[in-house]
Amino acid sequence: MIRVFLAAWLLIPTLLYGQNLQKATFAAGCFWCTEEAFEKVEGVVSAVSGYTGGTVKNPSYEQVSSGRTGHAEAVEVTFDSAKVTYEQLLDVFWLNHDPTVTNRQFCDSGSQYRPAIFYHGDEQKRLAEASKARWEKDKPFRQPIVTQIVPAGEFWPAEDYHQDYYKKNPVRYKFYVTGCGRYDRLDQLWGALRKK
Repeated sequence: MIRVFLAAWLLIPTLLYGQNLQKATFAAGCFWCTEEAFEKVEGVVSAVSGYTGGTVKNPSYEQVSSGRTGHAEAVEVTFDSAKVTYEQLLDVFWLNHDPTVTNRQFCDSGSQYRPAIFYHGDEQKRLAEASKARWEKDKPFRQPIVTQIVPAGEFWPAEDYHQDYYKKNPVRYKFYVTGCGRYDRLDQLWGALRKK
């Protein structure tokens, strides 16, 4: 009986989402804002704020904020590829960060805020590079795109209070986003493309 229950429990994600679940990892500055952008995409099962790209195991927010661990604030996205493609997620990523700067996004500065695509496997790398090349050609701004495309490493989920911050603390979140000038800068960079 226990074996039957355990087998059924392990099949729940497959029954709910089929065999199409994949992971994607993006760094676009503040992970609160990145998480919000991806959670609103149909086909995204989850978006988890965390840290990746550094050298310290299981780092804390305070450690990453110091800029000495090498980590970036990032979001690990689990998505159903039958409902949303990796290419579509790449478009969400580009339109939700400033690809013209390194080691900063909006009012946040430091290597922990560097924009990057952390690819999982050769196919994601190929698609990410093709996407970057397309945007380099079609971008509505003059500056070069400097966003990194690097292999994904260990991802460490951030502390619970960072998860779904925009939902748990809507007033503080709105104050942060507005004060930081995030959406004004994104609209300045991407214009009408953000309205689609």
